[in-house]
Amino acid sequence: MSTLQSQFGQIDIYFFDQLLRGRISPGMRIFDAGCGSGRNLVYLLREGYEVFGVDCDPQAIAATRALSASLAPALPIGNFQVEAIEAMSFPDAFADVVISSAVLHFARDDAHFTAMLDGTWRVLKAGGMFFCRLASSIGMEDQVRRIVGQRFLLPDHSERYLVNEGLLRQLTNQLGGQLLDPLKTTIVQNQRSMTTWVVRKGN
Repeated sequence: MSTLQSQFGQIDIYFFDQLLRGRISPGMRIFDAGCGSGRNLVYLLREGYEVFGVDCDPQAIAATRALSASLAPALPIGNFQVEAIEAMSFPDAFADVVISSAVLHFARDDAHFTAMLDGTWRVLKAGGMFFCRLASSIGMEDQVRRIVGQRFLLPDHSERYLVNEGLLRQLTNQLGGQLLDPLKTTIVQNQRSMTTWVVRKGN
């Protein structure tokens, strides 16, 4: 394993960009809503951040707890819980940074998406940063087929809840947030489109 990979793991390159720009600094409490096996947490754990996370998959949480135990043994394993993000037990205004990486597009319908987003936003402190990567229809409007509501069939034959620029701007306003970066979208070989949505929570 290369030195860089051992230091940063399989970190999302757009989350890495936030680190490079100094938006995530020591002393901040980090919450990964839908952490999976902890791919975005390796560097944070190594550097002694106070890190928390939830995922609905028990095996994923087991993997994240094992990762935490190896890189940050003083961090309580209870920081990582098997929970749905729409029904988390963590308190309001809990974290300085909330990560939502490849999570919200698994919403079943509009109500589920709203519940997931509200649950994620709830744990973020005023003035905190919400980092989100999710599937969208941006740049692929003619290549996705609507099933119902915002659920679409993608060219790779997967079904996802897809947002678009107008919806993300509307949601930013409804949440009382402010875009920290312009919306950035990557089209993956005309199979899917992933958008990065970074928002500062208002006071």
